[in-house]
Amino acid sequence: MKFRLLLLIVLISQICFSQSEKLDESKIANIKNIIALFKQKNIEDISQNVNFPLRREYPIPEIKNKEQFRQRFNEVFDKILINKIANSKLSQWSEMGWRGIMLDNGTVWIESDEGKIIAINYQSDFEKKLRKDLINKEKQNVHSSLKNFQSPTYKIKTKKYLIRIDELENKKYRYASWKINEKESSKPDLILNNGELEFQGSGGNHVITFINGNYTYKVYRNILGEKDTPDITLEVEENGNTILHQDGTLLK
Repeated sequence: MKFRLLLLIVLISQICFSQSEKLDESKIANIKNIIALFKQKNIEDISQNVNFPLRREYPIPEIKNKEQFRQRFNEVFDKILINKIANSKLSQWSEMGWRGIMLDNGTVWIESDEGKIIAINYQSDFEKKLRKDLINKEKQNVHSSLKNFQSPTYKIKTKKYLIRIDELENKKYRYASWKINEKESSKPDLILNNGELEFQGSGGNHVITFINGNYTYKVYRNILGEKDTPDITLEVEENGNTILHQDGTLLK
């Protein structure tokens, strides 16, 4: 699953493209400002026009602030992406309601009101290699029973559990959990396979469901919600009755 979250928006944009709205003058000005900054390759000023944290595809760490953005600018924005933004036309930018304004099919997203960059759905050659290296490093550090996976999806901390979800080569998902004080290098207390991902609505929220006999484990990824909405919600059902409900945070 590519570009979770921030990166899931690009999938939604293709579905909702017909909902694009006409840009008003203030939004056109915001777009022109972004284009001008990339024409100048003004990294300092670009950093002032980013809504942090700027998420990257897991397990690449998010960019937390302006200083990190300036340090990692060339990792994210290669010549191809810089030219794509700098040479873009207004006709390539579309407002997608509350989602924001996107370039093409979601390569770049900016806020509708302030015009700040909120997502980059692009991966440079540097980031592709970095992600591959980080995945290989994770495979070395997890328990032997978990080394066989295609792509890491989430690492989650709840009140009682450390949870790891990986995408396998068969496009299914695997759930592994430990008690909160245990490490991933130790044998998991529970491993579930054949998880199925399902999107909920058009905002990117989704759930991955695992079946274990009479038990159903549901891991909700809450991309959109109220200010206090948790990153993750874990629910466990027994014969259709909820027996566990815990909020979780993503470990980056």
